[in-house]
Amino acid sequence: MLMQYYPHPQHDYSYELNKDMNFSAAHFIPDEQAGKCAHMHGHTYVVNITIAGDTLDDTGFLVNFQKLKELVHKRYDHRILNDLEEFSGMNFPTTEVIAQVIWQRIENYLKTVPNQPSCLQILVRETPTSYVLYRPKKGENHG
Repeated sequence: MLMQYYPHPQHDYSYELNKDMNFSAAHFIPDEQAGKCAHMHGHTYVVNITIAGDTLDDTGFLVNFQKLKELVHKRYDHRILNDLEEFSGMNFPTTEVIAQVIWQRIENYLKTVPNQPSCLQILVRETPTSYVLYRPKKGENHG
């Protein structure tokens, strides 16, 4: 297995969970300034999710990995991202926006679980040589 290095945020939580996953999706940025990205094309995105908290749930998990996979892989795999509601209007599916949207989906879910962990960051690798890291400022909530 290939070991990946990801930047990690400083925090005071007792537990930190990281989950890697990928999904294949197509997108385009409908603006001539986007260059080649103005045309439909696809990527196999690699996503790293960092969640932290002080309390485990009743089963001893910080968060269930399967739920994270449902929120990300099931939603975005083999999709045209531009067709999804969260990327409509001016919220085009750039890698930066994809990272923020994934963070919001996960953070919204985490608010519903009793042990209240937090999503500290989302890293989205678009190509082997480029990635975006979304890390909201402390106390920031986009929901």
